[in-house]
Amino acid sequence: MATWPKDVGIVALELLVPSLYVDQAQLEEFDGVSAGKYTIGFGQSKMGFCTDREDIISLCLTVVSKLMARYNIDYSNIGRLEKAQKAIQVDSGKEAIQLKHLDAMLFHSPYCKLVQKSLARLVLNDYVLTPKNELAAKFPGLEDFAQVKLENTYFDRDVEKAFMTFSKDDFEKKTKPSLFIANQVGNMYTPSLYGGLVSLLVCESASELAGKRVGLFSYGSGLASSLYSLRISKDASKGSALDKLLSGLSYVKPMLEGRKAVNPLEFSQIMEVREKNHHKAPYTPQSSPETLFPGTWYLDYIDDKHRRFYQRIPLAEQPQIQRLAL
Repeated sequence: MATWPKDVGIVALELLVPSLYVDQAQLEEFDGVSAGKYTIGFGQSKMGFCTDREDIISLCLTVVSKLMARYNIDYSNIGRLEKAQKAIQVDSGKEAIQLKHLDAMLFHSPYCKLVQKSLARLVLNDYVLTPKNELAAKFPGLEDFAQVKLENTYFDRDVEKAFMTFSKDDFEKKTKPSLFIANQVGNMYTPSLYGGLVSLLVCESASELAGKRVGLFSYGSGLASSLYSLRISKDASKGSALDKLLSGLSYVKPMLEGRKAVNPLEFSQIMEVREKNHHKAPYTPQSSPETLFPGTWYLDYIDDKHRRFYQRIPLAEQPQIQRLAL
Protein backbone atom coordinates (compact mmCIF):
# COMPACT_ATOMS: atom_id res chain seq x y z
CA MET A 1 0.00 0.00 0.00
CA ALA A 2 1.29 3.44 -0.91
CA THR A 3 2.24 5.64 2.03
CA TRP A 4 1.29 9.28 2.45
CA PRO A 5 4.18 11.49 1.30
CA LYS A 6 6.22 13.13 4.05
CA ASP A 7 6.57 16.87 4.57
CA VAL A 8 4.09 17.96 1.89
CA GLY A 9 4.34 21.70 1.40
CA ILE A 10 5.96 24.51 -0.57
CA VAL A 11 9.12 23.36 -2.32
CA ALA A 12 9.49 26.14 -4.90
CA LEU A 13 8.43 29.77 -5.30
CA GLU A 14 8.79 32.21 -8.18
CA LEU A 15 8.58 35.98 -7.78
CA LEU A 16 8.08 38.43 -10.61
CA VAL A 17 8.23 42.21 -10.22
CA PRO A 18 8.06 44.97 -12.84
CA SER A 19 11.39 46.08 -14.29
CA LEU A 20 10.51 49.74 -13.66
CA TYR A 21 9.91 51.64 -10.45
CA VAL A 22 9.30 55.18 -9.24
CA ASP A 23 11.01 56.50 -6.12
CA GLN A 24 8.38 57.24 -3.49
CA ALA A 25 10.11 60.26 -1.96
CA GLN A 26 10.30 61.84 -5.42
CA LEU A 27 6.66 60.95 -6.07
CA GLU A 28 5.61 62.65 -2.81
CA GLU A 29 7.18 65.87 -4.04
CA PHE A 30 5.74 65.48 -7.54
CA ASP A 31 2.22 64.80 -6.24
CA GLY A 32 2.41 67.71 -3.81
CA VAL A 33 1.62 65.61 -0.75
CA SER A 34 3.23 65.91 2.66
CA ALA A 35 6.74 64.47 2.99
CA GLY A 36 6.50 60.96 4.41
CA LYS A 37 2.98 60.16 3.21
CA TYR A 38 4.20 57.36 0.94
CA THR A 39 7.56 56.57 2.53
CA ILE A 40 6.39 56.56 6.17
CA GLY A 41 2.59 56.42 5.99
CA PHE A 42 2.59 53.61 3.42
CA GLY A 43 6.04 52.28 4.33
CA GLN A 44 7.19 52.21 0.69
CA SER A 45 10.58 53.25 -0.69
CA LYS A 46 9.89 52.31 -4.31
CA MET A 47 6.78 51.41 -6.29
CA GLY A 48 6.99 48.98 -9.20
CA PHE A 49 4.72 49.46 -12.20
CA CYS A 50 4.09 48.08 -15.68
CA THR A 51 3.87 49.86 -19.01
CA ASP A 52 1.28 49.01 -21.66
CA ARG A 53 3.61 46.18 -22.76
CA GLU A 54 2.54 43.99 -19.84
CA ASP A 55 -0.83 42.76 -18.63
CA ILE A 56 -2.11 40.00 -16.36
CA ILE A 57 -1.68 37.43 -19.14
CA SER A 58 1.92 38.34 -19.90
CA LEU A 59 2.77 38.42 -16.20
CA CYS A 60 1.36 34.92 -15.72
CA LEU A 61 3.16 33.64 -18.81
CA THR A 62 6.45 35.05 -17.56
CA VAL A 63 6.28 33.83 -13.97
CA VAL A 64 5.11 30.31 -14.89
CA SER A 65 7.68 29.85 -17.65
CA LYS A 66 10.47 31.03 -15.34
CA LEU A 67 9.32 28.75 -12.52
CA MET A 68 9.23 25.72 -14.82
CA ALA A 69 12.63 26.49 -16.30
CA ARG A 70 14.32 27.31 -12.99
CA TYR A 71 13.31 23.96 -11.46
CA ASN A 72 13.57 21.99 -14.71
CA ILE A 73 9.93 20.84 -14.61
CA ASP A 74 8.21 19.50 -17.71
CA TYR A 75 4.61 20.65 -18.22
CA SER A 76 3.59 17.03 -18.77
CA ASN A 77 4.52 16.32 -15.12
CA ILE A 78 1.92 18.72 -13.71
CA GLY A 79 -0.86 16.60 -12.22
CA ARG A 80 -2.89 19.31 -10.49
CA LEU A 81 -3.16 23.05 -11.06
CA GLU A 82 -5.00 25.48 -8.82
CA LYS A 83 -5.67 29.16 -9.44
CA ALA A 84 -5.74 31.47 -6.43
CA GLN A 85 -7.27 34.91 -6.11
CA LYS A 86 -8.38 37.26 -3.39
CA ALA A 87 -11.53 36.68 -1.34
CA ILE A 88 -12.06 32.96 -1.93
CA GLN A 89 -10.56 31.31 1.17
CA VAL A 90 -12.75 30.83 4.21
CA ASP A 91 -11.47 29.71 7.62
CA SER A 92 -14.27 28.46 9.86
CA GLY A 93 -11.97 27.25 12.64
CA LYS A 94 -12.66 28.45 16.17
CA GLU A 95 -9.29 27.79 17.79
CA ALA A 96 -7.36 30.96 18.56
CA ILE A 97 -3.84 31.34 17.19
CA GLN A 98 -1.75 33.43 19.56
CA LEU A 99 1.35 35.37 18.63
CA LYS A 100 3.42 33.71 21.37
CA HIS A 101 3.13 30.40 19.49
CA LEU A 102 4.62 31.87 16.29
CA ASP A 103 8.18 32.71 15.31
CA ALA A 104 7.02 34.93 12.46
CA MET A 105 3.69 36.50 11.51
CA LEU A 106 2.94 37.48 7.91
CA PHE A 107 0.01 39.49 6.59
CA HIS A 108 -1.63 40.45 3.32
CA SER A 109 -0.01 43.82 2.69
CA PRO A 110 -1.85 46.65 0.93
CA TYR A 111 0.76 48.89 2.56
CA CYS A 112 3.29 48.35 5.32
CA LYS A 113 1.76 50.60 7.96
CA LEU A 114 -1.47 48.61 7.86
CA VAL A 115 0.53 45.44 8.51
CA GLN A 116 1.98 46.95 11.68
CA LYS A 117 -1.55 47.86 12.77
CA SER A 118 -2.68 44.32 11.98
CA LEU A 119 -0.04 42.83 14.25
CA ALA A 120 -1.13 45.18 17.02
CA ARG A 121 -4.70 43.98 16.51
CA LEU A 122 -3.53 40.38 16.87
CA VAL A 123 -1.86 41.29 20.16
CA LEU A 124 -5.11 42.96 21.23
CA ASN A 125 -6.96 39.73 20.50
CA ASP A 126 -4.44 37.84 22.67
CA TYR A 127 -4.94 40.45 25.38
CA VAL A 128 -8.72 40.02 25.41
CA LEU A 129 -8.38 36.22 25.60
CA THR A 130 -6.00 36.38 28.56
CA PRO A 131 -7.47 35.84 32.05
CA LYS A 132 -7.79 39.15 33.91
CA ASN A 133 -5.47 38.06 36.72
CA GLU A 134 -2.64 37.45 34.20
CA LEU A 135 -2.86 40.72 32.26
CA ALA A 136 -0.47 42.76 34.39
CA ALA A 137 2.29 40.16 34.11
CA LYS A 138 1.87 39.40 30.40
CA PHE A 139 0.91 42.87 29.17
CA PRO A 140 2.59 45.42 31.49
CA GLY A 141 1.48 48.99 30.93
CA LEU A 142 -1.86 48.05 29.37
CA GLU A 143 -3.86 47.70 32.60
CA ASP A 144 -6.17 50.58 31.62
CA PHE A 145 -7.65 48.43 28.85
CA ALA A 146 -8.62 45.49 31.06
CA GLN A 147 -12.35 45.98 30.39
CA VAL A 148 -12.01 46.59 26.66
CA LYS A 149 -14.36 44.80 24.24
CA LEU A 150 -13.24 44.08 20.70
CA GLU A 151 -16.42 45.40 19.11
CA ASN A 152 -15.74 48.83 20.66
CA THR A 153 -12.11 49.11 19.49
CA TYR A 154 -12.28 49.28 15.70
CA PHE A 155 -12.05 53.07 15.57
CA ASP A 156 -10.43 53.67 18.95
CA ARG A 157 -7.15 55.50 18.31
CA ASP A 158 -6.04 55.20 21.94
CA VAL A 159 -6.28 51.40 21.78
CA GLU A 160 -4.53 51.31 18.41
CA LYS A 161 -1.66 53.52 19.57
CA ALA A 162 -1.17 51.66 22.86
CA PHE A 163 -1.05 48.22 21.27
CA MET A 164 1.16 49.35 18.38
CA THR A 165 3.63 50.69 20.93
CA PHE A 166 3.45 47.53 23.04
CA SER A 167 3.91 45.23 20.03
CA LYS A 168 6.78 47.19 18.43
CA ASP A 169 9.47 44.68 19.40
CA ASP A 170 7.38 41.75 18.12
CA PHE A 171 6.78 43.65 14.88
CA GLU A 172 10.50 44.25 14.35
CA LYS A 173 11.34 40.61 15.05
CA LYS A 174 8.40 38.64 13.68
CA THR A 175 6.84 40.73 10.91
CA LYS A 176 9.11 43.45 9.53
CA PRO A 177 11.41 41.00 7.66
CA SER A 178 8.37 39.95 5.61
CA LEU A 179 7.86 43.53 4.35
CA PHE A 180 11.11 43.77 2.39
CA ILE A 181 9.48 43.30 -1.01
CA ALA A 182 6.38 45.35 -0.13
CA ASN A 183 8.71 48.23 0.73
CA GLN A 184 10.50 47.86 -2.61
CA VAL A 185 7.53 47.14 -4.89
CA GLY A 186 4.32 48.37 -3.25
CA ASN A 187 0.94 46.67 -3.15
CA MET A 188 0.96 43.42 -5.15
CA TYR A 189 -2.69 42.66 -4.28
CA THR A 190 -3.36 38.92 -4.62
CA PRO A 191 0.25 37.69 -4.20
CA SER A 192 1.21 40.12 -1.42
CA LEU A 193 1.03 37.49 1.35
CA TYR A 194 3.35 35.16 -0.55
CA GLY A 195 5.54 38.12 -1.42
CA GLY A 196 5.86 38.42 2.35
CA LEU A 197 6.86 34.77 2.58
CA VAL A 198 9.49 35.26 -0.12
CA SER A 199 10.73 38.33 1.78
CA LEU A 200 11.16 36.30 4.94
CA LEU A 201 13.00 33.56 3.06
CA VAL A 202 15.46 35.89 1.34
CA CYS A 203 16.14 38.01 4.43
CA GLU A 204 17.13 35.18 6.79
CA SER A 205 19.59 32.31 6.48
CA ALA A 206 18.63 28.64 6.35
CA SER A 207 19.87 28.11 9.89
CA GLU A 208 17.78 31.02 11.15
CA LEU A 209 14.67 29.79 9.33
CA ALA A 210 14.93 26.09 10.14
CA GLY A 211 12.08 24.83 12.30
CA LYS A 212 10.27 28.15 12.53
CA ARG A 213 6.48 28.24 12.89
CA VAL A 214 5.13 30.96 10.58
CA GLY A 215 1.64 32.42 10.79
CA LEU A 216 0.01 33.73 7.60
CA PHE A 217 -3.12 35.89 7.40
CA SER A 218 -4.81 36.65 4.10
CA TYR A 219 -8.00 38.50 3.33
CA GLY A 220 -9.82 39.84 0.31
CA SER A 221 -11.66 43.16 0.45
CA GLY A 222 -13.36 42.21 3.69
CA LEU A 223 -15.35 39.37 2.13
CA ALA A 224 -13.36 36.39 3.34
CA SER A 225 -10.13 35.62 5.11
CA SER A 226 -7.90 32.78 6.23
CA LEU A 227 -5.39 32.45 9.04
CA TYR A 228 -3.10 29.46 9.07
CA SER A 229 0.43 28.47 9.99
CA LEU A 230 3.22 26.47 8.43
CA ARG A 231 6.36 24.89 9.81
CA ILE A 232 9.64 25.42 7.99
CA SER A 233 11.71 22.27 7.60
CA LYS A 234 14.23 21.67 10.38
CA ASP A 235 16.82 20.33 7.95
CA ALA A 236 18.99 23.23 6.79
CA SER A 237 21.87 21.10 5.52
CA LYS A 238 23.42 21.49 2.09
CA GLY A 239 21.16 19.91 -0.54
CA SER A 240 18.11 19.77 1.75
CA ALA A 241 14.67 20.87 0.53
CA LEU A 242 15.06 24.13 2.47
CA ASP A 243 18.50 24.75 1.00
CA LYS A 244 17.14 24.16 -2.52
CA LEU A 245 14.18 26.47 -1.89
CA LEU A 246 16.44 29.29 -0.72
CA SER A 247 18.92 28.70 -3.54
CA GLY A 248 16.06 28.95 -5.99
CA LEU A 249 15.25 32.42 -4.61
CA SER A 250 18.81 33.75 -4.83
CA TYR A 251 17.83 35.83 -7.88
CA VAL A 252 15.30 37.98 -5.96
CA LYS A 253 17.59 40.66 -4.52
CA PRO A 254 19.66 41.04 -7.74
CA MET A 255 16.38 41.34 -9.69
CA LEU A 256 15.21 44.17 -7.45
CA GLU A 257 18.58 45.89 -7.72
CA GLY A 258 18.52 45.53 -11.51
CA ARG A 259 15.35 47.52 -12.05
CA LYS A 260 15.30 50.90 -13.80
CA ALA A 261 14.22 54.05 -11.97
CA VAL A 262 11.69 56.24 -13.79
CA ASN A 263 11.11 59.86 -12.78
CA PRO A 264 7.61 60.79 -11.55
CA LEU A 265 6.71 62.77 -14.68
CA GLU A 266 7.48 59.84 -16.97
CA PHE A 267 5.64 57.51 -14.58
CA SER A 268 2.58 59.78 -14.77
CA GLN A 269 2.73 59.83 -18.58
CA ILE A 270 2.98 56.02 -18.76
CA MET A 271 -0.06 55.67 -16.49
CA GLU A 272 -1.99 58.13 -18.66
CA VAL A 273 -1.23 56.09 -21.79
CA ARG A 274 -2.51 52.92 -20.09
CA GLU A 275 -5.67 54.65 -18.92
CA LYS A 276 -6.51 56.14 -22.32
CA ASN A 277 -5.97 52.89 -24.21
CA HIS A 278 -7.63 50.48 -21.79
CA HIS A 279 -9.71 47.92 -23.78
CA LYS A 280 -8.80 49.63 -27.06
CA ALA A 281 -8.71 47.44 -30.18
CA PRO A 282 -6.89 47.32 -32.49
CA TYR A 283 -3.94 48.58 -30.46
CA THR A 284 -0.17 48.49 -30.59
CA PRO A 285 1.52 49.32 -27.28
CA GLN A 286 3.54 52.54 -27.26
CA SER A 287 6.17 51.65 -24.66
CA SER A 288 9.41 50.00 -25.67
CA PRO A 289 9.92 46.37 -24.60
CA GLU A 290 13.66 47.04 -24.26
CA THR A 291 13.25 47.94 -20.57
CA LEU A 292 11.90 44.48 -19.71
CA PHE A 293 13.92 41.73 -18.03
CA PRO A 294 15.24 38.87 -20.21
CA GLY A 295 12.69 36.08 -20.53
CA THR A 296 9.71 38.43 -20.10
CA TRP A 297 6.58 37.83 -22.15
CA TYR A 298 5.04 41.09 -23.40
CA LEU A 299 2.06 42.30 -25.41
CA ASP A 300 3.00 42.76 -29.06
CA TYR A 301 -0.37 43.99 -30.33
CA ILE A 302 -4.15 43.55 -30.13
CA ASP A 303 -6.06 43.01 -33.38
CA ASP A 304 -9.50 44.35 -34.28
CA LYS A 305 -11.12 41.21 -32.82
CA HIS A 306 -9.51 41.88 -29.43
CA ARG A 307 -7.14 38.93 -29.85
CA ARG A 308 -3.88 39.48 -28.01
CA PHE A 309 -0.50 38.56 -29.48
CA TYR A 310 2.58 38.14 -27.31
CA GLN A 311 6.31 37.86 -27.77
CA ARG A 312 9.05 36.99 -25.33
CA ILE A 313 12.27 38.88 -24.64
CA PRO A 314 15.00 36.37 -25.50
CA LEU A 315 17.05 34.77 -22.78
CA ALA A 316 20.82 34.88 -23.10
CA GLU A 317 20.87 31.12 -23.59
CA GLN A 318 17.79 31.15 -25.85
CA PRO A 319 18.23 33.96 -28.40
CA GLN A 320 15.27 33.15 -30.66
CA ILE A 321 12.04 35.15 -30.23
CA GLN A 322 9.00 33.24 -28.98
CA ARG A 323 5.46 34.21 -30.05
CA LEU A 324 2.00 33.41 -28.70
CA ALA A 325 -1.54 34.42 -29.68
CA LEU A 326 -4.48 34.40 -27.27
